[in-house]
Amino acid sequence: MTVTAAIAAGASLAPAQAQSSPAPQPSVAVSRGGAAGNYLAARAANLQRDASAAATYYRASLRLDPRNPNLTELAFYAVMANGEIDEAARLAERLLQFDKTNRNARLVLGVRALKQKQYQTARTQFAQAAKGPITDLTATLLSGWSLYGANDARGAVEAIDKLAGPDWYAIFKDLHAGLVLDLTGNRKEAGKRFERAYKLDSTALRVVEAYGSWASRHSKDEAIKIFQTFDAALPRHPLVTTHLKAILAGGKLPPLVKTPQAGAAEALYGLGAALGRREQELSLANRGLAYLQLALYLEPNHAMALLSLADLYEAMKKQDLAIAVYERVSETSPLRRNAEIQMAIDLDALERTDDAKQHLTKLIEANPGDVEAILALGNILRERKQYGECAEVYGKAIATIAKPDKSNWTTFYFRGICHERAKHWGKAEADLKKALELYPDQPHVLNYLGYSWIDQGINLDEGMRMIRRSVEQRPDDGYIVDSLGWAHYRLGDFDEAVKQLERAVELKPVDPTINDHLGDAYWRVGRVLEARFQWSHARDLKPEAEELAKIEAKLKNGIVAEETSSAAVDKSKKPGNGG
Repeated sequence: MTVTAAIAAGASLAPAQAQSSPAPQPSVAVSRGGAAGNYLAARAANLQRDASAAATYYRASLRLDPRNPNLTELAFYAVMANGEIDEAARLAERLLQFDKTNRNARLVLGVRALKQKQYQTARTQFAQAAKGPITDLTATLLSGWSLYGANDARGAVEAIDKLAGPDWYAIFKDLHAGLVLDLTGNRKEAGKRFERAYKLDSTALRVVEAYGSWASRHSKDEAIKIFQTFDAALPRHPLVTTHLKAILAGGKLPPLVKTPQAGAAEALYGLGAALGRREQELSLANRGLAYLQLALYLEPNHAMALLSLADLYEAMKKQDLAIAVYERVSETSPLRRNAEIQMAIDLDALERTDDAKQHLTKLIEANPGDVEAILALGNILRERKQYGECAEVYGKAIATIAKPDKSNWTTFYFRGICHERAKHWGKAEADLKKALELYPDQPHVLNYLGYSWIDQGINLDEGMRMIRRSVEQRPDDGYIVDSLGWAHYRLGDFDEAVKQLERAVELKPVDPTINDHLGDAYWRVGRVLEARFQWSHARDLKPEAEELAKIEAKLKNGIVAEETSSAAVDKSKKPGNGG
């Protein structure tokens, strides 16, 4: 079981209705309906995951009903989700007047005390915040860093070691004990702890960074091995690349954290990032959001926490908030380039495609070898059906590849799609074949190339074999099953086409193209009423304008020719063309 999955057993940091979203937003008008009106407005903001508006309305409501414990608690969670931790701490003090056992209020007050270097006060609050697997671990790690801040490193390590719990605690305990020991100069014991954490998960970035930085000060060869092993599994991570470059140049890396506040922020970030990745579980996402905000309160320039917070906003479809967070990543951080690329992707999601293109173009002009930026631009152009331009951009990415390998198959595949959609079949076929050479039997490439051949009436047997092999690997992919059904249709085997297209519709019932295809197949086998029903359904699913005109013509006249333009495949719906 992964750490992320294991910690999912924890309870929510916020009430179920206190949904989240942060960062400054345009001011909202306070309701004139009194406390009740503002409360209802806050609840509506929660449904939109707009914590900024929710915080404003809850505060307004609370001013009119200051002794209401429920409003106090809801306002507390809203302002914390919005990253206003000092305000959350003031509300936490009021909340404890109603409920001295509120663990979340204790946690926030403890974090504030730790930030202010009031270490004994922090430990007192953390001791009352612990109950449950996640909160026990959180409170213990934060208490440990408070002890270190009070010059009791030995007590910090002992407190962390004493914590008993599930197996997934181990990596957090060893990492943070190692960080404390590293700061105190206990070389041997720090190395043991980092090595143990590393053996538990050699792909955990922060463990790799902590162990690698320690090794760089004691064994250059070991440090290089640690980072190169990570790079082989997850290539080109900017932090790892930067660390390797420094070590190879003879440099030594500092400890991962330098202060008790940074250590506590690291603990909150690690747990918050893991919980945030479970965005589909609202209570866990709320807790992840809160932990990330607390981490940034302690360490405002924590680049990994900023990227995790922005990523959570993107999952919540709050790209405007994500952009605001990405802008907070330091210009000097190795992760700034990643933030810039993601900003462009979010601008495109907000329908600001021209701004996104300009943003990426500037990045590429500044660094023509920036493959990630080039691919991001190509992907946006492909999504926006600017096929000629996207083929050219993917070509720039391919030009940077000295010796293509399996990891490059998608670049050739996407350029092949762009060439095919731009009606440059010769170039498209070459790219699709190259993608298959790099990744033999890749189902999406098999599907696209196989259907393209059948659609053109060439290589029919080989094309059908490819599509069948694709379906064998992805039997529950509606688009690929649609390709098989539509291939049978194009070859005149209408009964088999009906069979496969009915299954495709079961898998993707709201796709207009697949419903349209099934309507065509029904018409061919004489099931006229069912054909018109499927075409009507396809029309109502809002196909693109060109396809809509064809569907409406069929609803009026049926299929009046042996083959019509409506039989042409819509490859924009095939796997890979949209992502």
